[in-house]
Amino acid sequence: MELKGRVALITGGARGIGKAIAECFARRGADIVVADISYDSAAETAKELAAYGIKTSALKLDVSKADEVAAGFGEIMSQFGRLDILVNNAGITRDGLLLRMKEEDWDAVIGINLKGVFLCSKEAVKVMVKQKYGRIINIASVVAFMGNPGQANYSASKAGIVGLTKTTAKEYASRGITANAVAPGFIATAMTDALAENVRQEMLKSIPAGAFGTAGDVANAVAFFAAPESSYVTGQVIHVNGGMYM
Repeated sequence: MELKGRVALITGGARGIGKAIAECFARRGADIVVADISYDSAAETAKELAAYGIKTSALKLDVSKADEVAAGFGEIMSQFGRLDILVNNAGITRDGLLLRMKEEDWDAVIGINLKGVFLCSKEAVKVMVKQKYGRIINIASVVAFMGNPGQANYSASKAGIVGLTKTTAKEYASRGITANAVAPGFIATAMTDALAENVRQEMLKSIPAGAFGTAGDVANAVAFFAAPESSYVTGQVIHVNGGMYM
């Protein structure tokens, strides 16, 4: 699943799952654009990835702002001349029970997690249609399918991503563009590391595999969708959750 000669944009790519995806792509030879709300973090990650002998670039990007997204894609085209792979990974949480959830917390999560995928995909398709080639991979979540108390906004945003992915796939399959999603379950992060042991154990009981996933597990699934070998796979969701949802 080599990606040499391809240009990939990963939103929210400076840390966590996004960074793992960027590293996975870099090992396969893709040139990488690391986009993040924090330019300094994006630049640091881009510098690290350059060690793989690829071309890298850092981009400050608030995916919820249309003008900023359009300008960012213009910058990518100026630097690289093409865009082959888009990974819509940027996301936030603003948890709270439905009855107590503030409207601004709903809007913030939908704006970044769902509207951001719409805006970035729209710009990417403009480029990919001309190339007659493209891979769009969206990061959803197990909660899109199961729901989760205290995450009405997050669950709704991730469920929306699944519907958007399938529609994008149907609209552009004939143009050489695939659109797919990866839905992670509980992934080991700094957040899960900070949980009390009893809370961790309760979470683990819901996972048949008996362990949290890793960012690398998610990155490997994304790499499959990004590869030339997956050209006949579109509108699909890969669940990376250790059997938590089947």
